[in-house]
Order: sequence, then C-alpha cells, then structure tokens
Amino acid sequence: MSENIKKDLEILKSGTVQILPEDEFLKKLKSGKKLRIKLGADPTAPDLHLGHVVVLNKLRQFQDLGHEVIFLIGDFTALIGDPTGKSKTRPPLSPEEVLKNSKTYLEQVGKILDIKKTRIVYNSHWLSKFKFDDVLRLAGKVTVARVIEREDFAKRLQEKTSIGLHELFYPLMQGFDSVELNADVELGGTDQTFNLLMGRFLQEQYGQEPQAILTMPLLEGLDGVKKMSKSLGNYIGLWETGVQAYGKLMSISDELMYRYALLLLSKTEKEIIKLQQDVKTDVIHPMKLKKEIAHDIIAKYWSAKDAKDAQENFEALFQKKDYTQAQEVGLPKDFKKIIWIVDLLKELKAVNSTSDAKRLIESGAIFVDDVQIKDFKAEVSWAVGTIVKAGKHKIYKIK
Repeated sequence: MSENIKKDLEILKSGTVQILPEDEFLKKLKSGKKLRIKLGADPTAPDLHLGHVVVLNKLRQFQDLGHEVIFLIGDFTALIGDPTGKSKTRPPLSPEEVLKNSKTYLEQVGKILDIKKTRIVYNSHWLSKFKFDDVLRLAGKVTVARVIEREDFAKRLQEKTSIGLHELFYPLMQGFDSVELNADVELGGTDQTFNLLMGRFLQEQYGQEPQAILTMPLLEGLDGVKKMSKSLGNYIGLWETGVQAYGKLMSISDELMYRYALLLLSKTEKEIIKLQQDVKTDVIHPMKLKKEIAHDIIAKYWSAKDAKDAQENFEALFQKKDYTQAQEVGLPKDFKKIIWIVDLLKELKAVNSTSDAKRLIESGAIFVDDVQIKDFKAEVSWAVGTIVKAGKHKIYKIK
C-alpha cells in the first residue's frame, strides 16, 4: 500500500464507527479513481445543528481528497419521513414545507462543504417519476422478512404499535437512490446502518458494484447522554450566533470536549490522546483547553471574527462578571411586572419547555439579580436592567 493511500485511509477512518466492508473500501481507494461519495438528508426540519456536522465533516474530507461529493436532498422521501428510531408513524410534510426546508439546508451545509465542488441532487427527480409497476419491481427485490428485521420495526411489532405500509418502503427508496447515483461510498450515522446496507443490496440486485458504507457516531448533546436533538433541547444550532454557540460549548463536560474535538475538528485519535495526556500532566489547564476547542469550532463553522468576539464575550461575562456583555432581551410592554418564573424564562427563550425550566430550578441553576430561585412555583419581579441567569452559561439582561 502506497504512503498516500495509507495517509488517506488514516484520515477517512478517523472518527468512524464502522466501514463495511473495509476490504472493499480499501480496494476502491487503491483503484485511484475519483469515487462518488453519497450523503442523503431529508429536509424534515428547517435547521441543522452540530450533530449533523459530524457526517458532513467526513464528507468534506472526501471532498478535500479529490473525490466527487454528492449531497442528496431527500425532498421525495421527506414526504414520508425516515422511520428510523421512531416509535410511531411520523406526520407527513407538505411539499411547501419540504421546499422551504431544502433551501435552508443548502445555506447551512455551505458552512462545511465547498458548495461549488458539491453535486446537489434531489431524489424527487427520479422517485416522483415511478409508476406503480416500477414500485412493484422495486418491492420484488426485497422480502418482508428482511425489512422487518430492522430493530425499530421489530420493536414496534412486538409492542403491537402500528406501522404504516408506506414506512416499509423508506429503506427501499433510500437504497434506490444509491442505484440511481451508482454510488461508490455512502455515509450516515450509526442509526442509518440498515438503510445504508439496503443500498448495497439493491445495487447488487441491479447489477452494480455495491457501495461501501461508512457509519459515523451520533454526537451527544450538551447533556452528554442523549444524541443532539432540537426536540430534546440539548443542541447547538448552526443558525445560532457565535456567542450563543460558544457559551453552549463551554457548558459541556471536560470529558465530552474531547469527543467534540474528535468529531467536529477532525482530530485524529492520536491527537486526542495527546490532549488528554497534556491535561493529566498539567501541561494545559482543562478550562484553557476547552476555550481553545470552543474557539476553534466557532472559527471553523462560523468565522474567525465570531470566534474572537464569542471568546471575549464569554470571558467578560463569566470570568470578569461584566454583565454589560449579557444578551439583552426586550419584553412586551404588557408583560406583567410580577410573573411566574417559568413564564419569564420562556419569554427570554432561556428554556424550551416547562419541564426544562423545572429541571433547571430544581438543580439550583436559576438566578434573578443574583438571587437563587429554588421554588418552581415562585413569582418574581423584574425591571429594566434585571439580570437572569439560566444554567451555567446563559445570562440575559432585560432591556
């Protein structure tokens, strides 16, 4: 194996969970040809977060190594919604919602990929042209037993939870996308493994060389436990300001910061081990390292200026206690001067839900003008200039 191939393989393997089959993937790399690398995303929501960046980062590595990157927008499959990990049938989206979400995806993906070198495709271009006999031929390639092997389908059957017949077609449609594009490699999160393997299977059925698949880990959210998700409120959105994103990054655990460095900054396993050793031997303080990692993430996915401003803002607020740098938020003119603490937190957008507020209050993380709020039912008064702290790194100043 040449040194160049070894180097490329080390870069592309770093941070992955599985390469299936690895020998076929290596054979494709050794061929020296420009590989077609596919990543699909259904625009079921308008916003992307750093959890999505993990697999996009890997796609960018392929792009930088000279391969053809194909970003597939599943505008047709989004009408169904990927049932992966879902305990019930997803509500369908309208074509208008899908179109709107697709536009925001491209804007946000441009933060990671070189859009000028990226082939953008929409699976409605071929799936919407299917006639019923085309659907039957595709369905005839796969057995029902194979489809319901999927863990989430099997679980729903066991629990006697309904499964829409259209949901069983989703893996087939994603797999057919690989046939249409004649993909050499497909990327996805570990939760996509079944669908990615379906792509390999269908390519074989249609006489193509099957794609290799690379699965990427699911990035844990700010809580360090569950995967990053808007619905769980543990996310860092690509649409947020650099200041907001930096503050959230500084709230993660010291252990989680290494994982963020690995998956978001494309560090190698060797580099992460070196960072851990530097902290252990007091070469660098963990707070200083965390600030460097947060700065580099903001610089990479926002801008160098955003990173500089965000770090200065954080240091002023949390190290120098200079609340002039706090995020200023205006309240409605008719907003009550004495209000339930939860309603105030929601109006400030400091929490996503009542349960989120309750969790913060009960953990002692809510302060109004440096007074800790311990009672979930408490009513508080506010005025212009009132400082509200929610959690470790959210500080609001009422204007």
